[in-house]
Amino acid sequence: MARVTVEDCLGEVENRFELVRVAAIRARQLATGTSDAKLDWENDKPTVLALREIAAGAVTEEGMRLEEEAREAAQHMQGF
Repeated sequence: MARVTVEDCLGEVENRFELVRVAAIRARQLATGTSDAKLDWENDKPTVLALREIAAGAVTEEGMRLEEEAREAAQHMQGF
């Protein structure tokens, strides 16, 4: 398991504050099982896996936003 640093992730996200926000949302998705992991878990905690996914470019803010909108639309349609 390689160590993930903030610098590894900053190439994929605008700034440190945005990185924290995106990583927190992604880690919550992984922890609750609402989204599948894009990389192998390798015995990592959700926060570490979220950072690894961001550093690898497997997760983007735009992609997470679209995924969340699709999930909300599906939940809304279940009500009909």
